[in-house]
Amino acid sequence: MSLVNIISAIGNNSSICPLIVRDCGIEIPAKVGMTYYQNRSDKYIAYLGARERFVDEYSVSAVWLGGVPLIGKIADYFIKKSGFNPDISSKLYKEEELQGIKYNIEKFKNKAPKEVAELEKALENANKYRKCLAGKFLAQTIIPVALMGWIIPKLIFKWTAYSKRKHGQQCGDKFEKQNQVNIDKKQQSPAFKGINIGSLAELTNLQKLIMIDGGYAAGRVATARKRNEAYDIAFRLGGMMYLNYLFPKQLEKVSNFLTEKALKTSMDLDIKLLANKEFLDSIKNGRLELPKSDAPKDLIEFIDNKPESLFTKYAQEFEKVKMLDNKVRDPRAYVDFKALGVFRNSIENFIKMAKSGSSDAELIRSVENFAKKAKKVKTVNILSNVIITSGLLAFGLPKLQFKFREWITGSKLEPGIIN
Repeated sequence: MSLVNIISAIGNNSSICPLIVRDCGIEIPAKVGMTYYQNRSDKYIAYLGARERFVDEYSVSAVWLGGVPLIGKIADYFIKKSGFNPDISSKLYKEEELQGIKYNIEKFKNKAPKEVAELEKALENANKYRKCLAGKFLAQTIIPVALMGWIIPKLIFKWTAYSKRKHGQQCGDKFEKQNQVNIDKKQQSPAFKGINIGSLAELTNLQKLIMIDGGYAAGRVATARKRNEAYDIAFRLGGMMYLNYLFPKQLEKVSNFLTEKALKTSMDLDIKLLANKEFLDSIKNGRLELPKSDAPKDLIEFIDNKPESLFTKYAQEFEKVKMLDNKVRDPRAYVDFKALGVFRNSIENFIKMAKSGSSDAELIRSVENFAKKAKKVKTVNILSNVIITSGLLAFGLPKLQFKFREWITGSKLEPGIIN
């Protein structure tokens, strides 16, 4: 994988790639070290705490990052065994002006007969197919939540309890008195509302991870060995969810806005596109044709009537549309017109900024220089986002958690390990 592809992957805050980099490469090693340091006044508790954190974090990350895709593939296998193609979007059951199962069947019956036959089967057996998708979603969420929220922590707690007994109860009553501070505080259970499983079938892997993290947090609080440990865990996991899912996107918006204003550089496009020679050449030569507007009708007509165009090619490459091998749009896939429209407008914005103030003679150099500048700034923004977020996750949040722990419990030591 090239450096550009790596930067593109870790800069995509709608995917799990940044999570892998932050979680496994930076955050966990730092948190293990800080856990040991925080408990350094008692070396045995420091050892147990660091061991718990190491095993817990990496085993949870394995389930968290690998479980959803793996279970999804297994579920897809059984959906195919049931006679359905899992690539059919359940969103197509809701007929819209420009797409829907019935609409797509009629439009593509001569262009994609195999895919249309699959759509017809899904239409005739709508309830059965929806149940298959619901089962897939439940498997992708319930199994990881059960493992991360209940099974893994209970196994780790048993291991710690066994180690303490074997150690001769040396950690026995040493901190019992100070751990009684705040013990009378009331604890409230979080309220949960019901959800419609059918509407969740089309969630992305990242969106499923967010839901899983919610269940994981609830499970960890529920399985906490003590009330103070429940407070400690809730504070840590709440901060982790914010820094993993919300903060990177907020930081990306702010940094993109500031650099666009200060440097007059478009930050909307993926760095892979900014480094694409064909894309830049097509702008220089005026060969890059775009849909007339970002209106759904203009977008879909352009894609369907001009499947060989560069815009269609790039829209497929960046997963805005899905095309079949015969250059026909896949009728089984749902088109997010909003995302496709934003993509079209981002390209148009880049072209305008690249050509701004340039004569025909200067155009080639202007586009090249602008693309280089945009690529450099984009790279800096992406790496800064990863560094800042990782720093907060690996150092800022744990330090804040330790301060919170000391305020709640009156001790710096792990509230679940001390007696």
